[in-house]
Amino acid sequence: MKETTPAAMPPCFDRWCKRFDDIWTHQAQKREFKHYIGGLLGESERKNLSQMADNAVGVTYHRLHHFLTEAPWSVKEVNERRLKVMNQCSQTRISRGFTLIVDDSGHRKSGNFTAGVGRQYIGEVGKTENGIVVVTTHLYDGKKSLPLDLELYQHASSLAQGKKDIEFKKKPELALALIDRSLERGYRPGIVLIDAGYGNNTTFLLELEKRRLKYLGGLAKNRKVIIETEANKREEIRLDKLADSLPVEAFTPIQLNLDKPKTVWAATVEVELSQLEGTRTIAIVMNASSFNQASDIDYFINNVDASISTAEWIVTTYGQRNWVEVFYREAKGWLGLSEYQVRDSRSLLRHFTLVFCAYTFILWHTLTGGLRRRWASKPLNTFTEALEAFRTAMSFRFMEWLTLNRDVFAAYKNSLGFIWT
Repeated sequence: MKETTPAAMPPCFDRWCKRFDDIWTHQAQKREFKHYIGGLLGESERKNLSQMADNAVGVTYHRLHHFLTEAPWSVKEVNERRLKVMNQCSQTRISRGFTLIVDDSGHRKSGNFTAGVGRQYIGEVGKTENGIVVVTTHLYDGKKSLPLDLELYQHASSLAQGKKDIEFKKKPELALALIDRSLERGYRPGIVLIDAGYGNNTTFLLELEKRRLKYLGGLAKNRKVIIETEANKREEIRLDKLADSLPVEAFTPIQLNLDKPKTVWAATVEVELSQLEGTRTIAIVMNASSFNQASDIDYFINNVDASISTAEWIVTTYGQRNWVEVFYREAKGWLGLSEYQVRDSRSLLRHFTLVFCAYTFILWHTLTGGLRRRWASKPLNTFTEALEAFRTAMSFRFMEWLTLNRDVFAAYKNSLGFIWT
């Protein structure tokens, strides 16, 4: 049921929130932090301030709004504590050599008064729309998928001086800042995965190499590379032309074990690129055995040792990027990542960070097994299964509270203009 009350939240929720207590300078901040996270995890149809406040007995819109927009607390502190909590437990600790996924995600937003809004490509709708885009880093270590950091991309049209504005930063700049944040914590990834928006940016690749990071990224089909011909001559050629020139025998079939098994054909070529010293391994991955028959062709670049970067390794490793798509789907669909009633950049970042906290709460309890032991009779293998187990706990505790507080609940319904009888 969508109604709940902070007074009836499961003990595991209160214990987890207490790990953040020393961050807050006022009791009101501790209280509203719990109220906001509880609202994100609850069954409200929408996760904006009004809906979350209306659906919780004892929670008010004005207090939630003040916490999100005016209260003096630091997004960075809360996010660092969230990651520290994960690192304090052997079952949830961040493993060494993890995969770091750099990505950006957008959602539609009407009007032009919200920070960062502008006409730009929005991945969830697959076209240019008016909306907001955030740049994120995300880890996957073979066991768990966890969001790390986030920055709001300020579209030039949303800034007073456009691209000349001091606050304007391109997405690769934001991505490098987030990567540096991970390195400063001592989180050094085994591989950085990037899409073509970053892989095509030579300056970005050079910056990764300056940091001695290995990367695997997408490339555009019109990217030009330098190859050595059979006559020992150097030739500059577009990637799609290179793919078309390769014999069928150059492509190896690779079986992908996804929800639906899939076969792709991949070939690797050693090439040179302008501004990059030495050679890099390029992979061409198709959904058919020949270039002319393929309807889906991807191109990848990496700086991993050639003995490791086989066609199968490239395809399998890049497939880990799917975890960030899973996260966005869950965070937007269940936790209201793209639902808010604020306009300024600080409040937006606070909302996004609190969504990260709500997601991490469910992940932490999934990995430690608490929800499974107390609130489920089956394994909780996915985020949605674990969230449903927690919502079961919320509903059970609320029903217990309701039997003892019928008058309080009736007064709450009456304040909304309804009669409980």
